[in-house]
Amino acid sequence: MMFPLLANAFARPVSGAIALTISAIAALGTHEVAHAADKFTYITNWYAEAEHGGFYQAQATGLYAKAGLDVTLKMGGPQVNLMQLLVAGQADCVMGYDVQTIQVWEKGIQAVTVAAAFQKDPVVMIARPDVKKFEQLKNKTLLVGSAGQVTYWPWLKTKYGFTDAQMKPYNFSIQPFLADPNIAQQGYLASEPFSIEKESKIKPSVFMLSDLGWPPYAMTVVCSVKTIQARPKQVAAFVKASMEGWKSYLKGDPTPGNLLIKKDNPNMTDDLIAYGIAKIKEQGAVMGGDAATYGIGIITDERMKQTYDLLVQHKLLDPAKVDLKKTYTTQFVKDLKVMP
Repeated sequence: MMFPLLANAFARPVSGAIALTISAIAALGTHEVAHAADKFTYITNWYAEAEHGGFYQAQATGLYAKAGLDVTLKMGGPQVNLMQLLVAGQADCVMGYDVQTIQVWEKGIQAVTVAAAFQKDPVVMIARPDVKKFEQLKNKTLLVGSAGQVTYWPWLKTKYGFTDAQMKPYNFSIQPFLADPNIAQQGYLASEPFSIEKESKIKPSVFMLSDLGWPPYAMTVVCSVKTIQARPKQVAAFVKASMEGWKSYLKGDPTPGNLLIKKDNPNMTDDLIAYGIAKIKEQGAVMGGDAATYGIGIITDERMKQTYDLLVQHKLLDPAKVDLKKTYTTQFVKDLKVMP
């Protein structure tokens, strides 16, 4: 959701608020002297929303505190350069996206994916209800954002025969879509479809690119090599508590996390959050795929290679400059087994 170095490749048109910081207090062991919790900063890829729910749930229910962490959750946004902040040491880890995390190594930025909250990238293409098959979009005008043009668009052109002539820039407004029935547009699973349906009463056709073979993970935990080397215990604790937070958010009562989401982003409404949670569950974005077998947060060598190979195939990456194995590690999730 991010080139070059964009904060979020598939930004959504919602407003944000200042970042929420909640301090956790380390638990006092039965035979131990109390000690200060380890400070840990994580920056998300956008304003607080249901797609960040597991992290907020871990904060709200004390999972980070129980893990001995004093976590600060900060919101990203359209003007936030996550990789720049990571390099500058302003965050221990950030919410990432495989395509960007792999590509930034060409620029000398050593960012490493350590966990994936979403097994499916929630980017979608949205069309009018009469469009029943994705192939029918070949005759439509497609609105694609600048980041999408250098990530999934080359793949779509190759796979479905779309052309640059039918593509126009998406400026994060649904109004062109509502005004012209010949337009289809990109969106996020729990954002634009909700806005379109609410504003127009049209129930659009929504196609998840991940269901069509688009391989990247999303809502990942990305850390610098420096953080992984200097603070492996803290990274492991953050990953474990975060994935436990996702399990609690989706299988338990999400109210604690939702309250923090709305505090951080007052423009986030209850109905939009509820819609987001329902779609995340329906699509198995967090608990489906490999997560159903290996646990929430899992990343695999096979999936990472699929994304890497796709980038190379479409000339979005120079393989001579990027060693795939350096861009991710499974050490924090392979034995985690936070089962859905």
